[in-house]
Amino acid sequence: MLILHGYWLSLATYRVRAALKFKGIAFEERMHDLAGGHQHLPAFRHLNPAGAVPALEGGTPEPLTQSLAILEWLEESYPDTPLLPPDAAGRARVRAMFLLAAADTHPLAVPRVQKRLAAQFGADAAAGREWAAHWYREGLSAYEGLLREGATRCHNETLSLADLALASHLVGAERFGVDLAAFPRVAAVGASLFKLPEFESSHPRHQAGAVPT
Repeated sequence: MLILHGYWLSLATYRVRAALKFKGIAFEERMHDLAGGHQHLPAFRHLNPAGAVPALEGGTPEPLTQSLAILEWLEESYPDTPLLPPDAAGRARVRAMFLLAAADTHPLAVPRVQKRLAAQFGADAAAGREWAAHWYREGLSAYEGLLREGATRCHNETLSLADLALASHLVGAERFGVDLAAFPRVAAVGASLFKLPEFESSHPRHQAGAVPT
């Protein structure tokens, strides 16, 4: 049995959780209270020295970390329900769209960055939210330019890693009050994705320990 270590609010964990469900892979999820500092405990640092989630145990000798690395491993280990296109150009496009959320936006808005902004620059909660909202809008603008008119998926109307990333990006954008009016293509794809049970049931608001944000 695979064990997914996560935190209810973690967007990176959301991406992995949805992929596991889409691929029909049995797993157990263990939640860690990152808001309470559990990522600093020795046992957690043994699991992931970076002090972050997700981590996936049970399929490899050592725990897997980083959502993209985990998703690539799932893709190679459980290929029957693919989340990457068969062609090299398509895979490159999907990975680029994935990284818009996972590399360009998400790292700038996580709680540890918010705390650092407050501690080092005196940013209050409102300033921290606007900081995050700015980067989510930047990411949405990029997605809007990449998505095709009338699309319901990010790439070729087939579910892919790019859709996992966009869905997580939209969850973050909603959290920080970003209006989607200027991003109609993104909004349309997102509405289609969140109708899928794997995406909706994986949403942070449905996870153990969830609190209103």
